[in-house]
Amino acid sequence: MLNLILFGPPAAGKGTQAKRLVAERNLIQLSTGDMLRAARASESELGKKVAGIMDRGDLVSDEIVIALIEEQIDANPDAKGFIFDGFPRTVAQAKALDVALSARGQKVDKVIRLCVDDTALMSRITKRFEEEGRKDDNPESFKIRLGNYNKQTAPLLPYYESQGKLSEVDGMAEIEAVSDSINRVLGTEIEAKPAKKKGFFARLFS
Repeated sequence: MLNLILFGPPAAGKGTQAKRLVAERNLIQLSTGDMLRAARASESELGKKVAGIMDRGDLVSDEIVIALIEEQIDANPDAKGFIFDGFPRTVAQAKALDVALSARGQKVDKVIRLCVDDTALMSRITKRFEEEGRKDDNPESFKIRLGNYNKQTAPLLPYYESQGKLSEVDGMAEIEAVSDSINRVLGTEIEAKPAKKKGFFARLFS
């Protein structure tokens, strides 16, 4: 069992690396955004609660997000582990995740931070925006997103570092080099084909 948290700002390639880990290591990626949308669509009791909160424009509580994560862990007992994407974002959430995993005899095993140069990342986004005109690459909006990410992540790094779980890799390297660095951190003991997911989230995460 390997439970992994990947930290990386927007456009740092975190999604690409997560997909590789899913394919190569039999891990399941749990994206909080995807889980909330799937819960809403499911019309389960928890899903109806999520829908009401989202319709009001309120923030979904940590308790509900943890409940969704627990549901997915319990629905996939054969998984070799999970990649937590978009959670935790605060120390309080990190502690709640620790409690949820501990109750199932599990823990966060590794936390990998993709280190990037903010200036170089901004230049990359600006160039892509000028060449492709993608709205989500708007440099001014991206600058805000990047700043928010850095503020959110900063307190979490010492939390996991104090537990000896934090490793950092060069996120500005080529995709293959980043993947190699991550594999060196994780080791090669659980490489396998992806497991099939169960439960009503299966189609969304496959």
